[in-house]
Amino acid sequence: MSNIRSRRRLAAVSGGLGLALVLAACASSTPSDNSKAAGSAECAAYKVYGDLSGKSISVYTGIVTPEDKPYMDSYKPFETCTGAKVNYVGDKAFETQILVRAKAGNPPDIAIVPQPGLLQQLVATGAAKAAPQAVADNVDKFWGADWKAYGSAGGKFYAAPSGASVKSMVWYSPKEFKDKGYAIPTTLAELKTLSDTIAATGKKPWCAGIGSGEATGWPVTDWMEDFMLRLSGPDVYDQWVTHKIAFNSAAPTAALDAVGAFLKNDKYVNGGLGDVKSIASTTFQDGGLPILQGTCSLHRQASFYASNFPKGTKVAEDGDVFAFYLPGVQAADHPVLGGGEFNLAFADRPEVQAFQTYLSTDTWANNKAKISSDVTGGGWITANKGLDVANLVNPIDKLSASILQDPKTVFRFDGSDMMPAAVGSNAFWKQATAWIIGQSTKDTVDKIEAAWPKS
Repeated sequence: MSNIRSRRRLAAVSGGLGLALVLAACASSTPSDNSKAAGSAECAAYKVYGDLSGKSISVYTGIVTPEDKPYMDSYKPFETCTGAKVNYVGDKAFETQILVRAKAGNPPDIAIVPQPGLLQQLVATGAAKAAPQAVADNVDKFWGADWKAYGSAGGKFYAAPSGASVKSMVWYSPKEFKDKGYAIPTTLAELKTLSDTIAATGKKPWCAGIGSGEATGWPVTDWMEDFMLRLSGPDVYDQWVTHKIAFNSAAPTAALDAVGAFLKNDKYVNGGLGDVKSIASTTFQDGGLPILQGTCSLHRQASFYASNFPKGTKVAEDGDVFAFYLPGVQAADHPVLGGGEFNLAFADRPEVQAFQTYLSTDTWANNKAKISSDVTGGGWITANKGLDVANLVNPIDKLSASILQDPKTVFRFDGSDMMPAAVGSNAFWKQATAWIIGQSTKDTVDKIEAAWPKS
């Protein structure tokens, strides 16, 4: 769910400006509170962008207060060392307004786009600009081919990844695991065995909630996506998301049944909250809280869930609650479901391409990580392989980054976010809710398939 739920060839970008001009730009800039003096060694990494004094770049995004400040602060070194000015505008109505602006011929220079599907729509307006080679080079260096594909459309590469999130997580109590001698499972079979072991004590191991107002049901879509990715692999997952295989075909049906072995199992759920049907009436925010009361042991939810625990809760490997990676079929498998943003440009002026390139570097990734840690205590990560995990202070951020940086990781974006709205944010949510309260798997997948647009 998107609302709850990224240097080397810059001679062309900098317009061929010489080193003397670059140094003059750095020396003459006024440093900001969060940047070093322009003439210092701290500006060395920015020399390649040239003298951009008097130039401005507009950034439009749905990221608003308080998450906006770390973004704006992360831009300041670029501004100080190049002389450019970045104008940041956050808007809660971004996802609708960016399409309106693109179609009307009034787009920003750069938009931070939260979904590959929206990126595709924006490219289809004809307003977006393909990314310069320097950005493509950085994405090849710092991300995998899966991420680059999500920033591409029609065979062209448009946008480097920015932030990221990890959805393939299971929350638990480290103290309970230590006291009971439970081991972190490394395969789905071990996760099932752990669930059976806990259930044998008379305790329901899993707790869950899918209530979310008009979006009720979306947590089930994440469960199903995780199991599609694990049981059928990334290629079949891609075919499912793009409707090259039907929603009610064998693989999706098996994935939902596999989810049901956990979520619709009376012996497993809903620890501390009720029976299976109580999952639908429990908000997703409350779904994992019984872990703290000791009435449930396991809760599958994304990395962002850390912020849902009450103030004072220690979220750490030795704390009140923490998370582990939702394993694959084999211990060597490392599929990861998640989300992220992309920096899409609508202008190809040298200053815009220079800033685009900065945002695709490990320099920006580490600036942003350090600033987010300082300003908000964390809550931001990236899949950029140049990120130094030491710049993260939040234990769940460190875990998330280590999962994304694992060389075995095969990343896939949230499937419902990439499906047509009639399916991904309508039928899928509604039928998943009906499934939780008793509808059969067959009826569920059949009804979602029937909702898929015919053209």
